[in-house]
Amino acid sequence: MNVTGLSIGQVALAALMNIALAFAIGSALLERWLVLEGQPARPAWQRAQSSLVAATFALVLADVLWLVYESASMSGVGLAMGLGAVPTVLGQTHVGHAWCLAFGGALLALGAALIGRGGRAAQAVFWLAVIAVALGKGSIGHAADAGPFSIAVAVQALHVLATGVWGGIVLAGGLLVLPALDTSTTRGVLIRVAARVSNASATALIVVVATGVFNAYRGLGGSLDPLSESTWGHVFTLKAALVLFAVLLGGLNRTLALPRLRRTASTEDAHTFNNVLHLEALVMIGIFVVAAVLAHCMPAYTLPPR
Repeated sequence: MNVTGLSIGQVALAALMNIALAFAIGSALLERWLVLEGQPARPAWQRAQSSLVAATFALVLADVLWLVYESASMSGVGLAMGLGAVPTVLGQTHVGHAWCLAFGGALLALGAALIGRGGRAAQAVFWLAVIAVALGKGSIGHAADAGPFSIAVAVQALHVLATGVWGGIVLAGGLLVLPALDTSTTRGVLIRVAARVSNASATALIVVVATGVFNAYRGLGGSLDPLSESTWGHVFTLKAALVLFAVLLGGLNRTLALPRLRRTASTEDAHTFNNVLHLEALVMIGIFVVAAVLAHCMPAYTLPPR
């Protein structure tokens, strides 16, 4: 991985796309759960709705900027000249075709967030859009080396979706939505939504781990040696460590903080749950940043044997 201004911009925008997609997915799930809780949950529901719109807008913007950086990098020109290379990249490269799918999904998700206002039709359109984004992003990275319709691409798309659910619930819930339920009158809503957050995160995590193991085996080329001998291996190790830290925090909330909150419904225990979730969200941001760096590194299977 050569560190240049273009590569730094690509990684930064890829990280922003990861975070924005996750925020959108998490906000949509929380919005759906909160609308079932009625009037007491309205302030939190409004936060989830605003977060959904902001996240999808950020995703669209980051997609556009990333394409300019990618076009400049692929063409070997400066950023200013990268705009001129965009039509060629879109029309003549696999990356451009996959980007169109992901960008179309992002635009559709933004439209559903702006127009739908939580309606069922809008939710269906939003989730179809998210699937399109995941398929597009799964086809842009190294998974596409196995072919555009390969198992590797399908697994990577599923990994993107599962990571978006897990990370998105934690990010949107821990940083924006659940703090709005931090009153005695909304304590019951907080407990019920927190249980949904915990259960959905645990389910998504199973898929994240399964698809992550597949991607890791493929990226390492079937050998553990690249973990210590390649940049890809070093970055992957950091990502795995951050994932483990996030899992430990989620497990702490699931096994200790949430059961105690259910028993006591106290302000102190509510703060404990929210604070741990907030810390997990910060770790999740680190995971998405490192994942963007990892996607920019050459995987071990592409490196010549030593």
